Amino acid sequence: GERAGSLLATIDCAITAAGSRQVAFWLAAPLTDPAAIAARHDAVGNLHEANATRMDIRERLKPCPDMARALQRLALDRGGPRDLAAVREALRTAGVIKILLGEANSDLSAQKPELIAKASDDLGDFRDLIRSLDQALQAELPLSRRDGGFVASGYSQQLDELRTLRDDSRRHIASLQARYADETGVANLRIKHNNVLGYFVETGQAQAARLQDDSQFVHRQTMANAMRFTTVELSDLEGRILQAGDRALALEQQIFLELQGVVLEASEELAKTAEAIAVIDALSALAELAAANDYVRPQVNGSLAFAIKGGRHPVVERVLRRESKQFVENDCDLTADRDPANRLWLVTGPNMAGKSTYLRQNALIAIMAQMGSFVPAESARIGIVDQLFSRVGAADDLARGRSTFMVEMVETAAILNQAGPRALVILDEIGRGTATFDGLSIAWSVIEHLHDTNRCRALFATHYHELTKLAGRLEGVHLATMRIREWQENVVFLHEVVGGTADRSYGVHVGRLAGLPAPVIARAEEVLALLEEGDQGLAIERLVQDLPLFAAATPPTETPRSKPVNAVTEPRSNADALVDAVGKLRPDELSPKEALDAVYTLKALLEAAPGPHDPGSEDHRTTEPPDGL
Repeated sequence: GERAGSLLATIDCAITAAGSRQVAFWLAAPLTDPAAIAARHDAVGNLHEANATRMDIRERLKPCPDMARALQRLALDRGGPRDLAAVREALRTAGVIKILLGEANSDLSAQKPELIAKASDDLGDFRDLIRSLDQALQAELPLSRRDGGFVASGYSQQLDELRTLRDDSRRHIASLQARYADETGVANLRIKHNNVLGYFVETGQAQAARLQDDSQFVHRQTMANAMRFTTVELSDLEGRILQAGDRALALEQQIFLELQGVVLEASEELAKTAEAIAVIDALSALAELAAANDYVRPQVNGSLAFAIKGGRHPVVERVLRRESKQFVENDCDLTADRDPANRLWLVTGPNMAGKSTYLRQNALIAIMAQMGSFVPAESARIGIVDQLFSRVGAADDLARGRSTFMVEMVETAAILNQAGPRALVILDEIGRGTATFDGLSIAWSVIEHLHDTNRCRALFATHYHELTKLAGRLEGVHLATMRIREWQENVVFLHEVVGGTADRSYGVHVGRLAGLPAPVIARAEEVLALLEEGDQGLAIERLVQDLPLFAAATPPTETPRSKPVNAVTEPRSNADALVDAVGKLRPDELSPKEALDAVYTLKALLEAAPGPHDPGSEDHRTTEPPDGL
């Protein structure tokens, strides 16, 4: 659910928020019309070749605000001065980009692709609106229009006069204070302001008598060390100052509504311009993506082709590049309108070899091609895919009472019931969530249904090697496997897809890579060897009755001549148990303590074994050692 690590995060090279939304929209809704797809590829290819113009456009887009969002807020009457400025700056950017696209010396092709030409026309010419907004708006703007202070000086004479009265209040108050001090002879007379009394004249108690004797001063409040007065002149001045501030703010609100109305009158044209900016940004972003990552233009037509040469997984490749590693390219050909078709690939191979990555990368290449992007491959020829189905990964839905296997079956059912001949299907490990024979049976029948009924292009990854037998019966099935190399008892994954089948899954080797304890790995290899001998039922029975591998390293809990714990299960003889215990030892994997314990265990088995010197033995007269000893 996060953007990080997604295909969108990998391919989104857009500069603006609107451009990113456009890329996301194209990715979420790939096209199915070859002509419309070709139009996008033409535009991306043109900007891909015009390196200098593309770089100029992207540089100009960096300061471009989100005009579409600003228009939405203004239309809902939730906008502010900064939204008006956003419209102005976006229109200014649109004008510059229009010039770049139309320059005769541009490295764009003379015959501009349809999408670029249309976007250039939709950028429009809004010089008059830009000029009006420039004249009306201050350089620094408040967030909310209720705060005022966003209309530029000189735009409204009435507003300027009100602001002068409001802003010069201190000068007027200081002038009146100086005159009152001179008239009364009270040097420390001050005119102050608070939210309760408003403006008032204040003087100390010692000089208060002089103001009380003057009829123009009206007593307002007596303090411990001071007295406060007012005058008719001071009250009038206060009223004018307060009214000027309120009237200035009201006039600014009116001016904002006028400017908002002018913008909304042109909203239809402005919306086209906003969309054109987003399209130009998205196209240049896809061109930048192709240039930076060596992507190629795919051929998309109405056939049933699906031929990818040197395909790569875009997300995984980016991660590997950060680690200075190289992604291994692979081909894929599911072309369904030729003979033989080979439209259903059955991919086998060990865990961690890259099967899931291979399945996903081909699906992603199809999506990228049909959204209008270049693709990570040497070449790509794709017949229109009208449905893309994926059954990859394991997840449950416990809130709805669905186990992991049930979720897998529900999704598989949706694919089999809906996929048509133009669909692309990727299926990974169908049937693994149930018993072996159940899972194999389901996987077998799913492949038959995809081949005979759905007749779609599909990649099917599996560990059921028995399924490869279907290639001899179903003409459209092609066998592929992941190449590996064994070196010094280890497996090297080459991540290459080749024709053929895997001989085994190497699951134990993956367990070793994951860090399973060495005794567990050793026992797993032993059990696997026994199971691969033939009859699985007989092998399981033998495993149930046999000596566990790490029992040989268990120290004896009884006296040396007593029978060791778990050494052997009756009715087998102690001699046979001794032979088995020796055969199951792994000397190179034992610690010194485990080796010493094993010696004690073997000694106990040897002493407990019946022999010619054991008077309690029934065959003490036998001089030949037991078989194999």
